[in-house]
Amino acid sequence: MASHEGPGLIPAVGRAARRGARSAKHRLIPVLGGRTRTRVIVVLACVLALSSADTATVGAAATKLKTALNITTFDVGLLVSVTAVVGGVFSLPFGALADKLRRTWLLGASVVLWGIAMVWSATAGSFGELLVSRLALGGVTAVAGPVVASLVGDWFASGERGQIYSYILTGELLGAGLGFALTGELAALSWRLAFVILAVPAFVLAWAVFQLPEPLRGGRGALAPEPGTRPWLAARGTDAEARGQAPFAGAVTAPVEEAPPESQTDAQRIALERGIKPDRALLARADPRMGFFAALRYVLAVRTNVVLIVSGALGYYFLAGVETFGVEFVSGKQGQYHVAPVLANGLLLVVGAGAVTGVLVAGPLGDALLRRGHLAGRVRVAALAATLTVVMMIPPLVTHSALTALPYLMIAGFGLAAQNPPIDAARLDIMPSWLWGRAEGIRAFVRTMAQALAPVIFGAISDYVFGGQTHGHQGLRWTFVIMLVPLALSALYLFVAVRRYPRDVATAAAAPPAPAAVLAGRVPPGPAATAVRRPPPEPPPAGRRPRGDGTSPGPRAPDGSPRAPRPGTRWIGGSGPKRRGARP
Repeated sequence: MASHEGPGLIPAVGRAARRGARSAKHRLIPVLGGRTRTRVIVVLACVLALSSADTATVGAAATKLKTALNITTFDVGLLVSVTAVVGGVFSLPFGALADKLRRTWLLGASVVLWGIAMVWSATAGSFGELLVSRLALGGVTAVAGPVVASLVGDWFASGERGQIYSYILTGELLGAGLGFALTGELAALSWRLAFVILAVPAFVLAWAVFQLPEPLRGGRGALAPEPGTRPWLAARGTDAEARGQAPFAGAVTAPVEEAPPESQTDAQRIALERGIKPDRALLARADPRMGFFAALRYVLAVRTNVVLIVSGALGYYFLAGVETFGVEFVSGKQGQYHVAPVLANGLLLVVGAGAVTGVLVAGPLGDALLRRGHLAGRVRVAALAATLTVVMMIPPLVTHSALTALPYLMIAGFGLAAQNPPIDAARLDIMPSWLWGRAEGIRAFVRTMAQALAPVIFGAISDYVFGGQTHGHQGLRWTFVIMLVPLALSALYLFVAVRRYPRDVATAAAAPPAPAAVLAGRVPPGPAATAVRRPPPEPPPAGRRPRGDGTSPGPRAPDGSPRAPRPGTRWIGGSGPKRRGARP
């Protein structure tokens, strides 16, 4: 009987999975605004989910890796760090490519290499080979950050980007949960199986990325929600659930060829309406054709951007330490809560549920504040969430009861994750659209450097400062206490950003638009003068009737129609007929 039950179980599971996928698809389409928007959001969310799942898998398989490869906690942290370091370095050139090349093809090719690097990691025979495979993996994963940010800016209207980031970053959190839960359970059987299981969906995801349409640059082709969907109703103020919200602006409802050359974001329009003066010194340096190093200097000269980068890096620094050592900290006989590793993974999943809630709440909240005229509303939401995180992290580090710590950890996870959607949307408002890829590449470099340092510093302080190798969880416990300091600094920096944000938004609004060739990615860097708009043409002399392009026509017949040239002549410019071969 068992021989008949086994083969019948697999088709049953497949049918259940297909039914679940169809049900989820039908539920998501009305919420996300139509089939095309749903496909775009889900694919981008899956890209970030794959990245975070791989990072979380190293932490979930830490115990097995130590035993199988005879390595220490410091070595486990090094595995995570090398991926982040290489990813940070490669995010700089990939950010420049995101502003120049077809982004969907660039992202799809990187996901293919991503899957190959995961298979290599699963087949590594030593710690050295595993370390080299993680180096390769970090190089290809660097594409995701700059490309996703640039695509979100061009695919979606400015007034809803916070909510769109909420959906996409939910995928990142779900991927981390998948790494802790599913691959953590598989790692109990074999750490190789935990790595190879992530390579299979990578190739399917690459195919889905290649199928995505490439959006027009400069916000000229935002995907309008389909009629009858929730975003479509909310944009017109008729959705009962969106009552009281002003319609968001920027969605293109006309055909793409009728779209404006470039569109301003809602925050930029508010800044212009209030007469906020831009930073003239910074504005003088804005050039759509600037090279990489000029772009680097410009991005780092935007003060709000620097503050947001530093604050976000400190938050991700703490999160990277939690992802790497969280299970080890709470589980085992020497753990903080003395729970089994399986229950520890479940505990972190509950905390992850709070993080998902924070992401889904903060993005729409920041958008709503902006639509009601609060120019720095998105940054304020992030600052309050960061403060909440610091306060809620203190009780779990004191108590030894998992049940007592659970609500505090959920709220801390809520606040930690709630910072990201409004900040990601706010960054697009302080940068000209032709710098989105490079600006995100620079931010990703700083963030990943912080993520790279976190596991190494956490592990080193735990082992060599607080005696983690001999005192068990006490070393990690005091390490987490010390690391609350940079987390508190991230909250402080966000409150600083609130004051500077309006002026930097006004500066981005006054920046020169990119010429059509630059938007298409076909023009190399050149002098700043080429980015200036041309003055209108001078009026034609008296007695000449202007053409549609503003230049003077050739001679005309008495009835006003163009006079045909005599044989052997041709038109040159608008100066009349000239003999063939004559100089113009």
